[in-house]
Amino acid sequence: MSPIKHFAPPSGIKSPPLSFAARTGDLLFISGIPGFDENGELAEGFEAQFGFVVANIKRVLGEAGATLRDLVKVNVLLTRASDVAAMNALYASAFGPAPYPARTTCVVAALPNPKMLIEIEGVAQLKP
Repeated sequence: MSPIKHFAPPSGIKSPPLSFAARTGDLLFISGIPGFDENGELAEGFEAQFGFVVANIKRVLGEAGATLRDLVKVNVLLTRASDVAAMNALYASAFGPAPYPARTTCVVAALPNPKMLIEIEGVAQLKP
């Protein structure tokens, strides 16, 4: 059995005690990633946060030698039901073309930072 490989948050980003991702075997488990920019600040507005979420997930996948096409399952957490339609349109563009990863979308009362409008976590299948 291979040891678990952990992927740390980017340097200079204040993060809670977690790995941004952990690999075991050919699976990569990506922690919930918010829409923070390269300075660790949350972007203003839903579309901007979504864009940074995708960029941050791409970075984590890239470190593991993968792309968005390797995602098997994602969970999307939103704080506003009014963002679902915009998220679906942005998601189709960012994660497409079909076939898309399996997905669950939940509208939650709050995320850890009151400015967070979206967080996405996922599981990717990696090459051995």
